[in-house]
Amino acid sequence: MKLITVFILTIVSKSIFAQYQMRSVDQLINRVDPGWPIVKQWIDSANNKVEVLPVDTTKAKDALYKTQVTTRSVMGAIVYSTGGILVDNGWIRILGSGSSKMQRSLPDWNKGKAFKEFGDRPDYFLVADDAAGGFFAINYGLFGNDIDSIYYLSPDNLEWEALGMNYEDFIWFCFTGDLKEFYSGLKWNSWIKDVQSLKADEVFHILPPLWSKEGKDIEKSFRKPVSAEEQFLYNLELRKQMGL
Repeated sequence: MKLITVFILTIVSKSIFAQYQMRSVDQLINRVDPGWPIVKQWIDSANNKVEVLPVDTTKAKDALYKTQVTTRSVMGAIVYSTGGILVDNGWIRILGSGSSKMQRSLPDWNKGKAFKEFGDRPDYFLVADDAAGGFFAINYGLFGNDIDSIYYLSPDNLEWEALGMNYEDFIWFCFTGDLKEFYSGLKWNSWIKDVQSLKADEVFHILPPLWSKEGKDIEKSFRKPVSAEEQFLYNLELRKQMGL
């Protein structure tokens, strides 16, 4: 059942950013076959802790319009029906339409990074991040020919790594996958307690950097909260300096 629904929703999601003319909110809201009931089923069957942030209708409509994706897709369903989703005690933050707990919306977070103005066609799209300062993005051409694939900007090597999954698969993985294995070496013993005091718009700036020889033992690292914006721009600047 999951594979069939993902196949259908993947086809629908390929319409994202396919045209420059902005569609109205009414055109984007699918009342016949919405994607949210499917996402809700995934949440109900999740192995990992999932917290759905409350949605504000006005913000949801604004974010949906700016994102230009229908609510039949998984992305559109999350944008329109949630303020965002926190996974694994808040370690992973999946962007939605924004809320008091996570003020960033999916489209606003991408403006100035993936594109200049709403309606522009991006060559990548940031969709989630984690407390360690890792960022997840959909490839729309920047990273290679595997269009629609999720890439991870890993804090332990500053490389955009292909995960071999699309957005729908990524959401399913966040809910049900082995996150302990995925984040091996990136979580410290007190991470749950520390993340509880971290805002969902912040990440930990970790020193020595996890990609350095001195930073391989994360238990010995120094960690301080910084805005996700600051850390993302810092990572990009470091990549530029390192010739990546």
